Amino acid sequence: MILGVHPLIALGVLASTAATDAAYVFFNAAVSGRRRFRAANWSAIWYLLSAFAVISYTENAIYVVFAATGSWLGAFASVTWLRREYPGDAETRHNPP
Repeated sequence: MILGVHPLIALGVLASTAATDAAYVFFNAAVSGRRRFRAANWSAIWYLLSAFAVISYTENAIYVVFAATGSWLGAFASVTWLRREYPGDAETRHNPP
């Protein structure tokens, strides 16, 4: 263990915060789309996933780095996935003549 970090817990924190942030993005997409059932489901999933990360990094503050990294990865991946689902909403490129 480096700096008191257990690699499996660090990986678990990273994965759980990535999934938590992805659930948060999908929750916001459902709310924006006024989809009540989806929004409620994503909200419940969001809170359930956050429990592991919070419990893990409160025991050792260094896990916050893994939590932040997982959060970034989750948001990036889920927004990328949402853009593929709605190709009309993707940014258009300007092609000069």
